[in-house]
Amino acid sequence: MHQKPHFQLYIDGSWTEGAHGQVMSSQNPATGKDWSSFACAAPEDVNRAVSAARRSLDDPTWRDMTQTARGKLLFRLADLIEENARHLGQLETTDSGKLLAETASQTAYVGDYYRYYAGLADKIEGAVLPIDKPNMHVFTKREPIGVVVAIVPWNAQMFLTATKLGPAIAAGCSVVLKASEIAPAPMLEFARLIDEAGFPPGVVSVITGDAENCAIPLTRHPDVDRIAFTGGPETARHVVRNSAENFAVTTLELGGKSPIIVFDDANLDGAANGLIAGNFGASGQSCVAGSRGLIHRPVLDALVDKIEEKMKGVVIGDPLETATNIGPLCTEAQLERIQATLAKATEQGARIRFGGKPLDRPGNYMDPTLVECMSAETETLKVEMFGPVMSLLPFETEEEAIALANDSQFGLGSGVFTENVARAHRVSSRLKSGICWINTYRAVSPIAPFGGYNQSGYGREAGIEAIHDYTRTKTVWLNTSEQPMSNPFVMR
Repeated sequence: MHQKPHFQLYIDGSWTEGAHGQVMSSQNPATGKDWSSFACAAPEDVNRAVSAARRSLDDPTWRDMTQTARGKLLFRLADLIEENARHLGQLETTDSGKLLAETASQTAYVGDYYRYYAGLADKIEGAVLPIDKPNMHVFTKREPIGVVVAIVPWNAQMFLTATKLGPAIAAGCSVVLKASEIAPAPMLEFARLIDEAGFPPGVVSVITGDAENCAIPLTRHPDVDRIAFTGGPETARHVVRNSAENFAVTTLELGGKSPIIVFDDANLDGAANGLIAGNFGASGQSCVAGSRGLIHRPVLDALVDKIEEKMKGVVIGDPLETATNIGPLCTEAQLERIQATLAKATEQGARIRFGGKPLDRPGNYMDPTLVECMSAETETLKVEMFGPVMSLLPFETEEEAIALANDSQFGLGSGVFTENVARAHRVSSRLKSGICWINTYRAVSPIAPFGGYNQSGYGREAGIEAIHDYTRTKTVWLNTSEQPMSNPFVMR
């Protein structure tokens, strides 16, 4: 009988079971059957991981390592990721249901994120200040912020780990990486590459577990200096409350309900592809899913026809197969949420143009769905469903399109399709979102920062700015006068 894989925690350079012996099973979304198990951290494990991270900051092996040498470790990690991309992709696909075509290629590209920050490691600079006082040499330097907790969701694990771990390591921090208890296999396997790359023990630990035993004690821990969180708004509120216990600097990359605006002068073939990418790519399981399609009324019918025609050739099936375009959803709960949301939308008068039901087959498969909405209050335009559901709403004028786009509690991504360059600049400047794609969608790069407005969180990941979020500025004053310090009761 084939033995199911079992994944352990990686703490302080060693593989271990959880202190309480808690083990959870992971289900293959394509089959609906358990395929692996993994160890879960207890509060004692959390404390051990954070204590090791704190110790490593004072250990000369890491503390005194040059910035260039830290960069070389990241370059080594990047090479290992690229070499093992298919293996990690297969694990992620089996565990989460995402297409292997995407998980393997995305994992390989993630190597470039580590290379980007490897190159920046020895370019973290301070400054000499033109101070307004005589006989004073004043300069600033950037120091590692300290112990970082990086919390990543299941839906883009390798990518969302790289945007945290890369700059944190480049800055000289130590990191406790907390994988989601949903589909954590690729993260726990990734720890083997961290170990192989040669990071000193304690610099990076990888754990997972439930809220009570892992996430809460981790985010409340007094030795944590920084929390980088990606996930849902409700969980984020708990993280923020917990961080009140340690005053950890916190950044949040949360959910979205992103608008894609299509004007009547747009290339409709490109717009249709953008809407499909934004809604059915990754089976809609993306925080930047463009699930609010705002369509200029004169082209609505033609655009819907194009989308419908393109979707006829789409293959729904095993995510490990190269021919598959859309795989299963990660959890059964997502199917239930989508069905409830669609039911309310149809009660409100929305029309389901195609799809609308789970597929009658093993696994968490949802038929790609297009909803034509009669009102901006339609439920599918309000709820983040994390599934392959596209909702379209017509608009009459540019002003109306902008108002509809900004009528959301979220503000992560947005898209604009138009051949009018002036309009593209005009509209994008007024959209309340951290990202705006024009005549494209779901493009990413280590060079380009991303993050949200409003309920989509705060802070930015990727890009040069992100590395500074993992440092503190120290100001050093040096008295260059030959005279000793005078009157101690007067501020200098």
